[in-house]
Amino acid sequence: EDEHKFDFDLLDPTKLIPEELIPVKLIGKLTLNRNPDNFFAETEQAAFHPGHVVSGIDFTNDPLLQGRLFSYTDTQISRLGGANFHEIPINRPLCPFHNNQRDGMHRHIINKGQAAYEPNSLAKGYPKEDKSKGFVSYNERVDAHKVRARSPSFSDHFSQAKLFWNSQTPIEQEHIVSAFQFELSKLETPAIRERILGHLAKIDKNLTAKVANHLGLDKNLPSENEEAKNMSTSTALSMIKNFKSSLKTRKVAVIAINGILPDTKITALKEELIIAGAMVKVISDKLGFLDSQSKIKIDGTFTNMPSINFDAVIVLNGKELLNNGEAVHFILESYKHLKTILLDDTLITELQARGIQIKNNASGVILSNDASLNKSFMTAVLKHRHWDRSNVEIIPA
Repeated sequence: EDEHKFDFDLLDPTKLIPEELIPVKLIGKLTLNRNPDNFFAETEQAAFHPGHVVSGIDFTNDPLLQGRLFSYTDTQISRLGGANFHEIPINRPLCPFHNNQRDGMHRHIINKGQAAYEPNSLAKGYPKEDKSKGFVSYNERVDAHKVRARSPSFSDHFSQAKLFWNSQTPIEQEHIVSAFQFELSKLETPAIRERILGHLAKIDKNLTAKVANHLGLDKNLPSENEEAKNMSTSTALSMIKNFKSSLKTRKVAVIAINGILPDTKITALKEELIIAGAMVKVISDKLGFLDSQSKIKIDGTFTNMPSINFDAVIVLNGKELLNNGEAVHFILESYKHLKTILLDDTLITELQARGIQIKNNASGVILSNDASLNKSFMTAVLKHRHWDRSNVEIIPA
């Protein structure tokens, strides 16, 4: 009869739960270590359902959740063509199971036996649930009057937005401001812009002021609403605060054109990056090989693998690429997007002569004559982005 209330970490459900309260044993961990082999089969056909849980997890009384417990089944039946969506390979449990369903469209499993129900006299009562291992709801004690009314929390529309805003770093807040400025500037009806500013005022007055200034509406700013309460912050809501410094899965572009091969320093750097878990791609103006004598294969072109696909850029033959507009744009865009760039100081001078103000002492700009080239470049890539050069005076990427 005792009630047990406890929290747990989704990444390690055993972390805060006493062992005697765990109804099932964990037999493995979910490891995200690759992209899908077939995006349609493994992603588009995946049937997420909040009602598919194991013992030890139950549902709150949240009305949105309660509605979705029903609606997701209808959605999967419609989207995946029938009630047997759980038999599609990507949705099929690894352990044997029986849910007493038979026939219908798109059956993938051949069930044996005469009965798919219980009680029955044809198969000695099987299949039937295992009361010791099957799903059991949490025995929550309820002692209250049932009312038809919404919780006061339904009237709180802005505290979560306020919490999210307060939890962002200044860099992330500027990105949010820029996004509002960009999207709202496309609205042709001023009254709608003003209405949105009224909503923003319920979140943060500084956010409202910056967006209003960009829209030319700063003279009639709405006053900050009482709903914009002083919320606490949550580190979990910030991407930058939770950033993990690792080279694993980072993508590095090596720009090489006109048959010029990487020197030994670059070759050693590439090998070190790959050993550290990074992905290195050679980018040029056309596919194939660098030249007829080269064994270095081109992985992509400036158009089918643009700079936005990469975390860092290595420029091998600077002077040769100055006559290639796509290559110059690739470097410029990477610089504007605050990524790590490896090049030589002579190339910087040539780019500056063309009006592209890449500074050789800027954060994340590594020169090829650096004595500790590999260490300097890899350390810079670990930072992911170099936010201190976010206000560089160059043309937009």
